Amino acid sequence: MRALTRLLMGAILLLFMAAIAAAQTGAAVTGVVADTSGAVLPGVTVEAKSPALIEQLRSAVTDEGGRYRIVDLRPGIYTVTFALPGFTTVTREGIELSGTFIATVNAELRVGGLQETVTVSGETPIVDTQSTKTQETLQNEVINSIPTGRQYYSLTALIPALNVQGNDVGGIQGPIFSVFQAHAGRRDEGQVHIEGLSMGFQGLGVSFYVPDVGNAQEVNFTIAGGMGEATTGGPVMNVMPKVGGNEFHGTVFASGSWAGLQGSNYTQELRDAGLRAPNKLKKLWDLNGAFGGPVLKDRLWFYWNVRYQGNRKYVALWRNKNAGDVTKWTYDPDFGHQGLDDGTW
Repeated sequence: MRALTRLLMGAILLLFMAAIAAAQTGAAVTGVVADTSGAVLPGVTVEAKSPALIEQLRSAVTDEGGRYRIVDLRPGIYTVTFALPGFTTVTREGIELSGTFIATVNAELRVGGLQETVTVSGETPIVDTQSTKTQETLQNEVINSIPTGRQYYSLTALIPALNVQGNDVGGIQGPIFSVFQAHAGRRDEGQVHIEGLSMGFQGLGVSFYVPDVGNAQEVNFTIAGGMGEATTGGPVMNVMPKVGGNEFHGTVFASGSWAGLQGSNYTQELRDAGLRAPNKLKKLWDLNGAFGGPVLKDRLWFYWNVRYQGNRKYVALWRNKNAGDVTKWTYDPDFGHQGLDDGTW
């Protein structure tokens, strides 16, 4: 029985890992390598190096048509190197990748020694000629510098093409889920993904799981042109979490508010209309700490994140005097105690 249990657990683990591997999406570098006469060069070793990769570099070899493709690259700045015996080594620096952008980087090699290296400097390709996707990317620096509630639905409001329901101002509602769509699509077509893995449930693209975008390396919005593996034709919000690095880094974030910092539009006209008390904030807080670094450099990284947040707000209702009394089924307002919506996560 114990052996069967271990076998089943192993099978479940393998299926889980396979699902994650299949869900991983990232940027890519592709192109064609030729010599100075324009003839394509097969067998060229192409390496993409970046501190964003735990293994530091990934490589590919050009095919008979001189083509290469290096896929599933994390967001970051890359250096692409082209090497072939009998030719000079060409290095292209400063290739910035984000989202699922496919950068086309071609190279021209001239006859020379292996010790010769030609470094090519130029602007990062900004046009994805390999895909028809319409995509917007928010980097971590942007997310942390703009005044939002550090919730994913706060970011959806920044994308002009999205129609958002259930939005919030300053995070006063706390971590709630929000549905969104684009191009007059259905309201349940918007998808929330973590590194390509859907966080929604059947029939709805979102769920009650609220990803922490404050500790995301970047957040990508695919508005149109998604691939065939998408479950709907709606927009996709993909959160790319931080994964640590070869150096230790940490962040601390804290915010809060209370009734004394909130204005009020409770006028005499509302009082005369019968509103005894308006909705108002009692207190709001958000504490967030994160720390990451290497377990083994270039082998194993970790990233730890913890968050404690909540809000308590009064609502324009009153407590029920009959609450808890099974003999009374009616609502009897207690005008001495305003209703309290207490949310802590």
